[in-house]
Amino acid sequence: MSDIFSCIVLAGRPNVGKSTLFNRLIRSNRAITHDMPGITRDRMEGVVRRAGLPPFGVMDTGGLTLNAHAAVTEGPDGVRGFEQDILRQTATALDMACGVALVVDGQNGLLPLDEHLAAYLRRTGLPVLCVVNKVDGMEREDERAAEFHNLGFPLLAVSAEHGYNIALLARYLADMLPKNRHTAPPAPPALRLAVLGRPNAGKSSLVNALVDEDRMIVSEVAGTTRDSVDARFMQDGQDYVFVDTPGVRRRAKITDCVEKYSVNSALKSSSKADITLLVLDAAEGVGQQDKRLMDILDTRKTPFFILLNKCDLAPQKSLAQLRQTVRDMLTFCAHVPVMPVSAMTGRGINKILSLAKKIHEECQVRISTGRLNRAMEEVLTRHQPPVVKQARAKFFYMTQAETAPPTFVFFVSDSERVPENYVRYLERALRKLFALRYAPMRIRLRSSHQKKHGAL
Repeated sequence: MSDIFSCIVLAGRPNVGKSTLFNRLIRSNRAITHDMPGITRDRMEGVVRRAGLPPFGVMDTGGLTLNAHAAVTEGPDGVRGFEQDILRQTATALDMACGVALVVDGQNGLLPLDEHLAAYLRRTGLPVLCVVNKVDGMEREDERAAEFHNLGFPLLAVSAEHGYNIALLARYLADMLPKNRHTAPPAPPALRLAVLGRPNAGKSSLVNALVDEDRMIVSEVAGTTRDSVDARFMQDGQDYVFVDTPGVRRRAKITDCVEKYSVNSALKSSSKADITLLVLDAAEGVGQQDKRLMDILDTRKTPFFILLNKCDLAPQKSLAQLRQTVRDMLTFCAHVPVMPVSAMTGRGINKILSLAKKIHEECQVRISTGRLNRAMEEVLTRHQPPVVKQARAKFFYMTQAETAPPTFVFFVSDSERVPENYVRYLERALRKLFALRYAPMRIRLRSSHQKKHGAL
């Protein structure tokens, strides 16, 4: 998270409503919410922006299960096996925080897990606000919040689900910010990189290797990452945000409703990112779901490239065969780079960011109409459109309609007389002429009987 924001951590045992509260505070459904405990495992960052208040950061964390000695104890099904990882993630968040909101469940009352966590937070020396969630109105406050005064923290009753006292909570949290905090000039826009792929392809390990930090929980258990989690860092003056997404399986294999939300979150995150890194498991080879993801990204004209992770586990011969297999699958989007990498050994890791920046720069290219038409005149002369239905389409002129991705519109006498293979020829020519090697490209044909600037 950018250092211009001070940060408040949301901490609590599993299933007290931290993620719902997080979404309310940042006014976005970023975190997956569900009655099942253990949905949130990695820490998630957001910014609270309210009229009359300074902007400040807020971190959602996984449900903590501590005993009286501040050691992890076995949690419910969704948390089991990840308790120590969640504690480590929360401890890192607390090191960055200027205050804590201890979220408790007003319906279930004060439990030993709440008391043990309160003792743990008290030892951090941070200011703590006890947030009694699931209190639906003022008339229920005395009944549901009274016993939590025993924790000895300032207290506020809220309902994350229904919005009760959320605006007041934002003010309480803002009051916990340091009075002399530094407010630097706004940072330059971050380059958002979504990391997409099947479960257990090593996406979280790659993010950790790139940011040089154990930012994401890594496990051999497929589906460890549930939310699409941001990991922000800076390198060589460029701000990056890695969005580690849940593994995407075929719909037929998705029986868990939480996984359905996770898959939707992954694809949505990819559509909002500047560049998508599609991670394949080099040790297992390419599957139908990998091909489906390639097709989705190509259809949406999403800027992406492919990382063959775990290349250290694949014999050199089979790795070469895999690269060729992937290239064959990319026939209709041959511009997409394929890069062998290894999160474990570091192979290829230092090339990922420079390639992402290159693709992003290409996506922003703007070419003048005059330059386009002068260049394309030679291309059309060298290889004329074919005769279709006893006539040849006439190209009048072209222009660039959009960037991100570059979109070119050809005005022709009859677009139906321009076959798909000729459109692909035009794309290849544009790429070569204007050094657009990796960016996706849209070519649109528009029928027009008006000549402008003369036919090409």
